Amino acid sequence: MYQITEWCHHFIKEHVKPGNLCIDATMGNGYDTEFLCSLVGKQGTVLAFDIQELACKNTKKRLQASGLPCNYRLILDSHSHMNQYADTETVDCIVFNFGYLPGGDHLLATKASTSIAAIEQGLTLLKKGGLMSLCIYSGGDSGFEERDALLSYLKELDSRKYLVILSSYYNRPKNPPIPVLIRKL
Repeated sequence: MYQITEWCHHFIKEHVKPGNLCIDATMGNGYDTEFLCSLVGKQGTVLAFDIQELACKNTKKRLQASGLPCNYRLILDSHSHMNQYADTETVDCIVFNFGYLPGGDHLLATKASTSIAAIEQGLTLLKKGGLMSLCIYSGGDSGFEERDALLSYLKELDSRKYLVILSSYYNRPKNPPIPVLIRKL
């Protein structure tokens, strides 16, 4: 089955170049962090955020085993604080996977209030032409509150400043994830 992250990675790969600064706003088990590290190369930097020590531990283990250069910083902090770690209009790409840590505690999931705050900060951190990727999961343990709040927020973004592309898995049942790409104009 073609995963939402594969779909988003297709567009990220076209955008991110060696030497770029990228953020994995929801580190999880480190798949996106590893992907971004491979794209930015040894001259680039990836900042990866999560509030769970398990996520940092799993990601560090993955990155050490990957053989990639140590071009990352794993940050045990909320994605809603990313503006404390990067300057305005310096980031080329930001990646989000909303929901909970696969294999972790499902009660520790992202929440609408901090996720929207993180997106707002991320949009100020992005360079003009920068890309933000959002994978929005809903249903099951995570419910629909965050999904609905994120989609409402994204619909109101100024179309003169941001291009928001929302896709759907049209033929998948049971609340499939929603991939969204935002380009800063």
